[in-house]
Amino acid sequence: MRDIIRVVQFSWELKRYYIPIALFVILIALLNQATPFVMRYVVDGIVAILGGKEIPFTYFALLVAINFAAGVAITLFSNMSGYWGDLLSVKLHSLLSKRYYSHLLSLPVGYFDNAVVGEITSKLVRGIETVTDFMKAFTNNFSSFFLTSFITLLIIAYYSWPTALFLAVLFPLYIWITTLSSRSWQEKQVVINEHTDISHGRFTEAISQMRAVKSFAKEALEHSFFGNQRNTIEAITKTQSVKWHWYDVVRRLSLNVVFLGIYGFIVWQTFEGKFTLGEMTLLIQLATQAQFPLFASSFIVDQIQRAQAGSRDFFDVLNIRPAIQDIPGAKELRVKEGRVEYQNVSFQYEKGTEVLENISFVIEPGTKLALVAESGGGKTTIANLLLRFYEPKQGKILVDGQDIQGVTQESLRENIAVVFQSPSLFSGTVKENIAYGKEGATMEEIAAAAKTANADEFIQKLPQGYDTPIGERGVKLSGGQQQRVAIARAVLKNAPLLILDEATSSLDSRSEREVQKALEVLMRDRTTLIIAHRLSTIQNVDTVVTLEEGKIDEIGAPSALAATKGIFAQLLALQQMPLALRKQKLKQYDMVR
Repeated sequence: MRDIIRVVQFSWELKRYYIPIALFVILIALLNQATPFVMRYVVDGIVAILGGKEIPFTYFALLVAINFAAGVAITLFSNMSGYWGDLLSVKLHSLLSKRYYSHLLSLPVGYFDNAVVGEITSKLVRGIETVTDFMKAFTNNFSSFFLTSFITLLIIAYYSWPTALFLAVLFPLYIWITTLSSRSWQEKQVVINEHTDISHGRFTEAISQMRAVKSFAKEALEHSFFGNQRNTIEAITKTQSVKWHWYDVVRRLSLNVVFLGIYGFIVWQTFEGKFTLGEMTLLIQLATQAQFPLFASSFIVDQIQRAQAGSRDFFDVLNIRPAIQDIPGAKELRVKEGRVEYQNVSFQYEKGTEVLENISFVIEPGTKLALVAESGGGKTTIANLLLRFYEPKQGKILVDGQDIQGVTQESLRENIAVVFQSPSLFSGTVKENIAYGKEGATMEEIAAAAKTANADEFIQKLPQGYDTPIGERGVKLSGGQQQRVAIARAVLKNAPLLILDEATSSLDSRSEREVQKALEVLMRDRTTLIIAHRLSTIQNVDTVVTLEEGKIDEIGAPSALAATKGIFAQLLALQQMPLALRKQKLKQYDMVR
């Protein structure tokens, strides 16, 4: 129930939509009482006529007109209330979607390392759909039911307080019994949701990795996995549904017996002379009117259970506190020279072994520093720490003497351009992907960045030039083209600091030359941290840092380290070794050549 309360708190921002809904609900609840009263006076009028009294025709005509007018008004007000309820629903949908997405964007990279994209979107869609469906049903139906029942009980109490008291006790008792008997439904729904998330997660992965699925001829395997999850969901849903509807049959039959007793009591009281025939008709109709919300309470509880089960994972994500947050009073990072310094930095992943231990080095302004280590040796972690994707266990990182933990994350990352090992392109056009580096970039700026990155020539040859869609993750471009678009994006950003994670994918010689030329221009006069994968790159930097078992092994200029017997000298010596041995050693250090 706590999550439902949170939904109401969220939706309170939309309180201006509640005012017309509440007004129409009150009017509908009052107008719903018209028919029972009209029937009362019709019956009493007929009894009077049978008793010899003269009742003018206009008396009955007026009653019919009142009943008709009430019906027309209820129809109009119900639809007007429904309109405002629909507006509230779509506004709430947008509010929750934006809140969820904003929170996801605030979470650190570490959260997404352990998450499956399909499961994240499944939780988002299910949580928001069930919550908005509940709020829509509540505003359009439930609130009217409850208010109508309340007014009905007040009227019944005027004529027969024992009947009203009995109904007042019956309402919460029936809802309580319904809630108790439906607990197992919610438990099963949680399990269903888990299997749904798994199936959606795998479905999304398979679609995004369709080349791998087809190249390994695993279509049948993927279909079987997805089918097994859906079969499990069907089996659980079947037992869930059987139990729910069996309980509902028992509840409804019991309720029918109870109301049969209420009708009998009202008729008995009429024979005792307590009520006229018209009043008896009124009370029976009012009691019947009160019965509908009770029957509907099964549906209401069902909606609440769905909303609770569906929103649980949604709010679990919202409850996650970002592990990396700006400190109170965090300042904007001001980069004047671009000096980067790691001071005694150590790091380990959660419940893992230490990846980095006491790392210290300096990248002087405008120089290039290359990191060399075995696969899994901490190169990428060092770069991620500079971006504050993770926080060091101890030590600190300074940019122009400013501790990056004391500045805003936004200002830090605005001053760092990144070229990832994988280009990380989006499914839009070439122009949109390059423009991602600078908000509001003009076409002239985009084209200039592309020319600097040696990308303009191939872009002009594309079917629609810069407006050519490149497909998800840029699949319509070659590897070299993808990398040059990513470099153009970094050029356009024009940040003073650069992180370059060299691509390990093999390119043809021409593409590689074009990419290398683009990178040389990009690195010019920028403080650059390179995760090196090519010996040629290492030999052209100002400083090389080699890592071994998470510790610094060597630091120095390439020429100085070449004369030692360390890791760098060993890698240079590989050029004299047989090809097979050379490839094996290069692979150990994430090198392609």
